[in-house]
Amino acid sequence: MNFNTALYTDLYQLAMGQAYFLKDKHETTATFDYFFRKTPFDGGYVLFCGLEEVLDWLEQVSFSEEDLAYLKAEKFNEDFINYLKNFKFKGHIQSMDEGEIVFPFSPILTVTGTILECQIIETFVLNSLNFQSLIATKASRIRFIAGEEKSLAEFGLRRAQGYAGIQASRSAFIGGFNYTSNVLAGQSFNIPISGTMAHAYIQSYDDELTAFRHFAETRPENCVLLVDTYNTLKSGVPNAITVAKEMETRGQKLLGIRLDSGDLAYLSKAARQLLDAAGLEYVQIAASNQLDEHVIRSLKEQQAQIDIYGVGTNLVVGKLNGALDGVYKLCSFNDTPRIKISENLKKMNFPGQKQVYRFKDEHGHYLADAITLQHLEAPKEMAHPFEPHKRMVLDAATATPLLHDVMQNGKRVYPKKTVSELKTIAKQNLDCLPMEHKRFSNPHVYKVGLSPELEQLRNQLKNDKLQG
Repeated sequence: MNFNTALYTDLYQLAMGQAYFLKDKHETTATFDYFFRKTPFDGGYVLFCGLEEVLDWLEQVSFSEEDLAYLKAEKFNEDFINYLKNFKFKGHIQSMDEGEIVFPFSPILTVTGTILECQIIETFVLNSLNFQSLIATKASRIRFIAGEEKSLAEFGLRRAQGYAGIQASRSAFIGGFNYTSNVLAGQSFNIPISGTMAHAYIQSYDDELTAFRHFAETRPENCVLLVDTYNTLKSGVPNAITVAKEMETRGQKLLGIRLDSGDLAYLSKAARQLLDAAGLEYVQIAASNQLDEHVIRSLKEQQAQIDIYGVGTNLVVGKLNGALDGVYKLCSFNDTPRIKISENLKKMNFPGQKQVYRFKDEHGHYLADAITLQHLEAPKEMAHPFEPHKRMVLDAATATPLLHDVMQNGKRVYPKKTVSELKTIAKQNLDCLPMEHKRFSNPHVYKVGLSPELEQLRNQLKNDKLQG
């Protein structure tokens, strides 16, 4: 399957593209904003992720001969198909950095180009950024509650939605995880890989102890034994202790044991006592089985003796929010600001090409984001987007612009970053976010507002459309 094809789009993008072409509007310049309206997981922020993949795809995307033959079979116009033979993205993109902390309604990425190319790439942009930002955000929440001293391993490939498992592993690492069980993701992104064994391995032997011994003999440097196949405390842990002692005679050390069922808090504490009594304080305890940030918080409150959390399904599917509601809206056409009117003010977009300024407090913590028109300096005040009586005075001296050029004329101008670099950037940014925005229960709403000029333009266009 060729993922660099421009057919990685929705039908209506090509249907609109053909209409633009046949009405000679396809070369008109347009600008679209990517943003989201609601934070997932009832949280206070989103960790922006997926930009690297978008830029790589945009530099390579095209229609192959097979693609064009398919469109012909689907009854698309022959002149339009001929036009698509030379399709390349040649537009301009401004974006926040991957690893940035982002908030509802604020433009995160803007695309400027011909209306045709902007429409064709929309679906891939949304598909990549929405999913990866969702998973990175989930991972960062799990890291926050687990604490920096614990190890986190992503085990979700077998339950992920197809090839999205590769993106999930990448996003989880950027969001704060230490390891992945996904070997291809490990190779592709240089993420440390980690894994243990399945119950099937132990069941394939007549007895558990022999299974443990053979596994330890074949994997002495990174041996973790799964201890809950039969009886965790009467069989699994005692047999693991026997093998650990045998390994010591060979100058080796058992890395850990894994709990995958039952009362993880109780079993981890009991297992820790057994290991310590045997002089195996160095053997770590890993736990898995439907973990997420809420379960981990409960385990910590119960003082569970767990060193490594293996998180799978609930992370890679973004439970309980299976999608980030990111959207891609036209804000300028033919160098003229455009607006979408809705009875719900929150469904209206902010018109024109824009810049976002972030303001910090005296401690360097994030304070507020102000959206203004692209050519303007940082504003000295801003208004709530939907409750204009709420206004905030700003100190322009603390402002930093967040949107910057990442692609010009279809060519990347944004330095490539490894996932390890992005993970460091994400952590630094999360450290600047005040604690009240990270808490799980009723997180404080981060302030995002409009500059007076943008507020005036939005209201003017709204009134013109309503009156027209």
